[in-house]
Amino acid sequence: MPHAHANHRQPAVPHTGVHNTLPQRLDALDGLRAVASLGIIVTHVSFQTGTGWGWAERSDYFVAVFFALSAFVLWRRRERYAARGWSRYYRSRTARIAPAYLVCVTAVLAFLPSAAGVSLQQITANLTSTQIFWPDGLAPGLTHLWSLCVEIAFYLTMPLLAVAVDLLPGGRRVRCLVIAAWAAVSLGWAWLPFVANADSDGINTQIWPPAYTLWFAVGMLAAEAEGRVPAWVQRAARWRWLWLGLAAGCIWLASREWFGPRGLTHPDPEEFARRILVGGAFAACVVLPFVFAPRSKVLESAPLQAAGVWSYGIFLWHVAVLDLVFPLLGIDLFSGGGINFVLVWLATVAGTVVVSAAGYQWVERPGARVVRALWPVREDAANTQAIAPAHRAVTSTESPA
Repeated sequence: MPHAHANHRQPAVPHTGVHNTLPQRLDALDGLRAVASLGIIVTHVSFQTGTGWGWAERSDYFVAVFFALSAFVLWRRRERYAARGWSRYYRSRTARIAPAYLVCVTAVLAFLPSAAGVSLQQITANLTSTQIFWPDGLAPGLTHLWSLCVEIAFYLTMPLLAVAVDLLPGGRRVRCLVIAAWAAVSLGWAWLPFVANADSDGINTQIWPPAYTLWFAVGMLAAEAEGRVPAWVQRAARWRWLWLGLAAGCIWLASREWFGPRGLTHPDPEEFARRILVGGAFAACVVLPFVFAPRSKVLESAPLQAAGVWSYGIFLWHVAVLDLVFPLLGIDLFSGGGINFVLVWLATVAGTVVVSAAGYQWVERPGARVVRALWPVREDAANTQAIAPAHRAVTSTESPA
């Protein structure tokens, strides 16, 4: 790596201000990822066991938590990425996502019995993580990866968003107003003509990335507010039971029959907008307390920290493991019953954790090293040293999940 000469003029590094005093790491966020991954397993197990429990089906709101966490972590570090070069950012995202993703998709399509007979189009769509843009692009054992497709779209566009809003006059307040306005406008996505008739040709445009802008905006606004909220907000953030109750209220509200359809029933535009709005509120109730008051004995406990490190693998593999659990336990799909739900959930979690832990050691870590070796990037040492510590690793894994 070339060293800069002493008299070489260095590009300006963005001023980080209050972020100099922020903690480098927020371990609670890894634990929160673990909780979110287990919550998503709840919704899939509930659906496939046929419990009919509305609250369990609306546990899919933990996808909103994943989106908000990713946006918070990346937006918090955007000044560092900008100073070091956005190519390093794209390499980091690729190294984190691609190895485990490609291994999971390949293994599921090759060996999962229910995936036998998938079309070449489905194989291509899933290997390229573009399945929501293809007719009938979702494949058995991989249907949940639609959300990762949305998240990758955010990763691709985040540098453009960062450059655009940082060019605006007025500083942080204007940035926040623009992000909030962008999120509010996105609630009208489902009313666009080509979206209102979604799924008529096998492509569900209702779940394309712009639809979930609000969920990402929660994390971006949290990053803008971090370290700047008054003391009373920090104190309120420590009232964990209050925020847990509000989050549970969001789940309860969204599970009501009048709120909108559950399961695979396609919502109309108004119902979809309500779902997104309440999902954003749920993500805020779950994420913001640990942004403004980050210490948590529960989330920083060893089991949740470990599960947080493996959370990306847990997310990737759990549907395929769930598919195998039913015949292994001798339980029929949609058989109903609380006992069946508990047995299937426990077996799915256990199997997924084992696969994910192994995948982290043997696929994710070595795969990331391979990507970094194949994609060298130059780094300006002077700029790197000038970046505030707060923009270094926020969690141990930079997990996209």
